[in-house]
Amino acid sequence: MHESKTTLQSPSNYRWKICALLFSSVVIHYIDRQALSHAVIDPEFLSDTGLQGADGKLNKVYYGYLDASFKAAFMIGFLVMGNILDKVGSKKGFSFAIVTWSLGGIGQAFVSSVWGLGFSRFFLGIGEAGNFPASIKTVAEWFPRKERSLATGIFNTGSNIGIILAPFFMSFFMLNFSWRIAFVVSGLLGIVWVLFWIKMYKAPHLHPKVNEAELAIINSDKEPETEKTPWKDLFLYKQTWAFAVGKFLTDPAWFLYLIWLPTFFKEEHNIDLKSMVIPMIVIYSISAFGSIAGGWLSSNLLKKNWELHKARKTTFFIFALAAIPAYFASTTSNIWIAIPIIGLATAAHAGFSANLFTLVSDTFPKQAIASVVGIGGAIGSIGGIGMSAASGIVYQHWGPKPLFIYGSIAYLLAIGIIHILNPKLKQANIK
Repeated sequence: MHESKTTLQSPSNYRWKICALLFSSVVIHYIDRQALSHAVIDPEFLSDTGLQGADGKLNKVYYGYLDASFKAAFMIGFLVMGNILDKVGSKKGFSFAIVTWSLGGIGQAFVSSVWGLGFSRFFLGIGEAGNFPASIKTVAEWFPRKERSLATGIFNTGSNIGIILAPFFMSFFMLNFSWRIAFVVSGLLGIVWVLFWIKMYKAPHLHPKVNEAELAIINSDKEPETEKTPWKDLFLYKQTWAFAVGKFLTDPAWFLYLIWLPTFFKEEHNIDLKSMVIPMIVIYSISAFGSIAGGWLSSNLLKKNWELHKARKTTFFIFALAAIPAYFASTTSNIWIAIPIIGLATAAHAGFSANLFTLVSDTFPKQAIASVVGIGGAIGSIGGIGMSAASGIVYQHWGPKPLFIYGSIAYLLAIGIIHILNPKLKQANIK
């Protein structure tokens, strides 16, 4: 009789609350990350921190180097945080990552030089690198394979919401208080999030709010438990490199939009901090749709019994094509032509990225996921370091067009190499 009731029991669906919590962490991640890109269009901030050039504008070369140092910390953090997460688990590892980045974010409020800003952002980068390995690991723990790309797409949408909220947030606190207060408040958001995470998170089989019906869904395609693979051994698998090369090529394109769009709109289209809100809302609302659409499309194709590799790579190709028009945003003087083109490009990245992260849980057991995401994220950051350092010099001397060219072609290059490395998206044969 009890078994019959269990069979007919409606699933508790608590896993979607965990997904919502991951979503909110990504929102905070991007508010903290994007705070600087909006602060740099404020003359007082430039003067106080030494980022002001001789012409009174942002010194783009310094800014590029500053962002490169952040990416270097991100690279180190991916390697360190991924390993920590697989050793201590999602709850403790995620908490440590967010406290670290929050303290780094708050530290930016107390600097008076480029060097001080770089030091604070180094700790911000170390901590923020733990966000996506922890989130992907959590999704693998809480969702069956057929739902993972959708869950990833949903929490990844937080990046777009965070970017939309960042200009609201920074303009409110900078115009009504000061840029220093803005950085303090943004850093405190993560501390508040950790309190909710500690209270709400437990492993699914231990969670009092997960009933047997939902647990059966979570474990419906559960892979067998394996021993933890030594971190260095993961470099030997082509599946690791398929993900890592995808990150290496596409992360720099995304970073270009993150660090340069406010400056691009200010200098090319004469948009100030307060007016920056509307373009960001439009662009990253389109981008949010791309993230969810990317997760939905491949999940829907799998539900229609498509083979895994066909579903994922068809989705990759569609979003790679959507990125191609990005270059034309740099050739028009009409901002309302540039905005939707950039929005389409960021949506292309979001949809592509949701499926790229899902490749890790498609091809590796849970015990290795955070480490593989960490390795791929670190290699993606290497690309970001080079691009950030180069982009400041390129933008200073040749303008934004070369940067947009790269954004147009990066995703096609990535899908080509992923196909060469793992054409059928086979699972890693970890023993």
